[in-house]
Amino acid sequence: MRYIVTGGAGFIGSNLAERLARDGHDVVIVDDLSSGRRENIEHLLIHPRVTFVEGSVTDLPLLVDACAGADGIFHQAAVASVPRSVANPLETNEVNVTGTLNVLWAAKECGVPAVVAASTSAIYGDDPVFPKHETMAPRPLSPYAVSKLAGEHYGTVFADLYGIRTAFLRYFNVFGPRQDPNSEYAAVIPKFITRMLEDKPPIIYGDGEQTRDFIFVADVVQANIRAMESEASGIFNIAGGSRISLNQLAGSLSAITGIHHRPVYELPRPGDVRDSLADITRARDAFGFSPAARLKRGSARQWPGSGTAAGNRFPGQGPGFGHSAGRSRAAPSPGVVSAGTYIPSSRSKEFEVQDVCPDWLHRRCPARVMTEMHHGRTATSSWWRTRKTLQP
Repeated sequence: MRYIVTGGAGFIGSNLAERLARDGHDVVIVDDLSSGRRENIEHLLIHPRVTFVEGSVTDLPLLVDACAGADGIFHQAAVASVPRSVANPLETNEVNVTGTLNVLWAAKECGVPAVVAASTSAIYGDDPVFPKHETMAPRPLSPYAVSKLAGEHYGTVFADLYGIRTAFLRYFNVFGPRQDPNSEYAAVIPKFITRMLEDKPPIIYGDGEQTRDFIFVADVVQANIRAMESEASGIFNIAGGSRISLNQLAGSLSAITGIHHRPVYELPRPGDVRDSLADITRARDAFGFSPAARLKRGSARQWPGSGTAAGNRFPGQGPGFGHSAGRSRAAPSPGVVSAGTYIPSSRSKEFEVQDVCPDWLHRRCPARVMTEMHHGRTATSSWWRTRKTLQP
């Protein structure tokens, strides 16, 4: 098959492009490198089945040319940040709304039968009902959420009018390798880890009791591929199906890294939702989606030979805060996956997790994790070697 991946040099897009190439497909990556990074796809550019087109989804002629002869489009390109959309709603609208319309039009013009596109849980806003399900009325709180909702509506209209099968995947809180921690708009997990390894406290906007439903990027990749290979159409939640507070997350990451600081609390950011938890039944029923990796709340399991791991909540419960707590080395609890790429084994229900720490931590946090699927859950054992003395 020949697939187009817009935003293919970005966090999710590059993981998706890599998986498609590994599965033997022809892959065309379209990315203007405004937020994606060439280093994310450098290893793919020597692949005979991978083509890179540097350009934006706002360039319709470029898209039409790139999509000729494609069997499907994975549309990942976006301004994917609530704060950035609040700061610049015009840019967000141009890329997310016009860009999505251009992708759909290119699919129509080129006879591409299916488009699987990234959407967002931000569409649900602060509706107090949990878990979130796809039939709930949208309550967007930011230009980003509005732009993604508009893209979904365009997808429905193009399916009805032009017969293009469209599936829009509402991502919840995705984490994993190639997530950039250096951006002003970086996601919470890489931001927390980076500050911890710099011996700085994590920054939490609000009281830290807001919750998020995290999902590992390899599960998002699998959801995209399953949606494309099925006959599914419509809107689908893609999430882990459980939630954790940011205070609990900070505690868990402190236990994993062995670096303990009391978080710094700042004012909530405009447009951020308070809580997040998904019902993933529709995706499971439509194309067999089942997240393999789980980010488990709670403190990390004690290392063999180490001291007791720090507690799982901030602020101020028990030991483990500041320099006096030392540097205990804790391994993740069963179910904790910190970031990496897992590859299904043909031998059994085993997954090998390689490059467990995100790319930007490789030189400071070398690790190897083996994960085994057991009754549909992930059991994780890890030997972490976080050394602050190593220089980036």
